Amino acid sequence: MKKTYNDNQLPQSAMMTMGGHLEVLRKMLFRIVGVVISLGIVIFCFKETTFGILLAPHTSDFVTFRVVENMLDSIGYDFRFDAYNVPLISTELSAQFMTHISTSCYLAFLLSSPYILFELFRFISPALYEQEKRYSIVVAGVVYGLFILGLLMSYYIIFPISFQFLATYQVDPTINNTITLTSYISTFTTLSLMMGIVFQLPVIATILAKMGLIDALLLKQYRRHALVIITIIAAIITPSTDIFTLLIVTVPVYMLYELSISVVKRMTSESTVAEM
Repeated sequence: MKKTYNDNQLPQSAMMTMGGHLEVLRKMLFRIVGVVISLGIVIFCFKETTFGILLAPHTSDFVTFRVVENMLDSIGYDFRFDAYNVPLISTELSAQFMTHISTSCYLAFLLSSPYILFELFRFISPALYEQEKRYSIVVAGVVYGLFILGLLMSYYIIFPISFQFLATYQVDPTINNTITLTSYISTFTTLSLMMGIVFQLPVIATILAKMGLIDALLLKQYRRHALVIITIIAAIITPSTDIFTLLIVTVPVYMLYELSISVVKRMTSESTVAEM
């Protein structure tokens, strides 16, 4: 049933002119830019803390390696990762300063993303029904949560293992590896963003199902094809080519595919019940 309003029930968005909408949008963008810039300045000032966190995965005593060793010790298996020392270098005069600025901007945008989502929701919410508002809040929360999970997986698992493999790989013992800071940060941010995006698979599947393009039966039918595609994507986004890194990316992403099947199936069932 189409929703109707009387003059006193019209939402604010319906009563505003185009100029009013643009003014609200302008103020919203100014607030977002202000928050991002302010946060970026704070991050820039705490250089030691920021890069202490970002550069931690490139050392052989990173927390992930210690956790794996302790877990294996607890089951009676004595295993230790090989210690390594791969120095990071800067080959250009302004490289470190520009990396500092770009990294501060990237982290500022990432940390302010909840506020950005809030501002976007506040901008569009007057035009939404109450049910749509609740649905939008849930979707925004799920998107952000999955994105953070992807970032955490990249930081604690994929990137340190990939770095250890690639940075210590030698075609000849006489050739030493020295990695540039720019290369390190570029790989780190690219991999983090890619994992954050890949982890949106259940949300993408839900949207496609809402549009009527897919259903749970179709996803089940193409499980094998999906596994092959996921493996190919994992091989593309991971910087190392070893089978272990490929597996630790492929397995959780495929689990998200299976989760997508369950979500789409449940959503379809709820829609069928609602129509009855």
